[in-house]
Amino acid sequence: MSTLLSLNAQSRDADHMLEQALQQWGGERDLWIFGYGSLIWRPDFDFSERCSAHVHGWHRALKMWSTINRGTPQCPGLVFGMLSGGSCQGMVFRIPRDYGEAVMRKLWLREMPNAVYDPRWLPCKTLQGPVQALAFTLSRQSPHHTGELEPDEYRRIFSQARGIYGTTLDYAQATFDELQRLGIADKALQRLLSYADCDRSVESVAI
Repeated sequence: MSTLLSLNAQSRDADHMLEQALQQWGGERDLWIFGYGSLIWRPDFDFSERCSAHVHGWHRALKMWSTINRGTPQCPGLVFGMLSGGSCQGMVFRIPRDYGEAVMRKLWLREMPNAVYDPRWLPCKTLQGPVQALAFTLSRQSPHHTGELEPDEYRRIFSQARGIYGTTLDYAQATFDELQRLGIADKALQRLLSYADCDRSVESVAI
């Protein structure tokens, strides 16, 4: 069962949520982080172990608005969030306890500058046994959740949205490519990327 860092009056304060996460971890054991999107191919922290992991009750979804990293306020892009329901295959990273706090603080600067995600401790199944890992989930009640998007909207976003770290399309493609390299299938993401492939085909015919 997942543990949500408590949602009270201070719940959308990133610093408060970080202190909660550090307190719940406790620093007495190694820290585990669950990656399902860009953390898989660009973790930006040192780790002592990485292995495939499966989470039940949550799934990877390209349904979170991005107005800085992969889009702008005028042309919002998309990034991944973990939504409730289904299951998710990703990677868990083990950080030795002596470095856990430093890694978590660095990770917070990357993932939680606007406190959009709901950090949760999720049970993850690995070939070596179960671990409890920190994951960044997204609420469907969040204003950053896109809701259901039509294929034409994905096509438009893939063709137009670009932020300080590049395009939404490059971000989604890099995640898909790394998942494939690791032997992890994601048919939903493959279907979304096919919308962009359709645009590329149209462009090549026009040329």
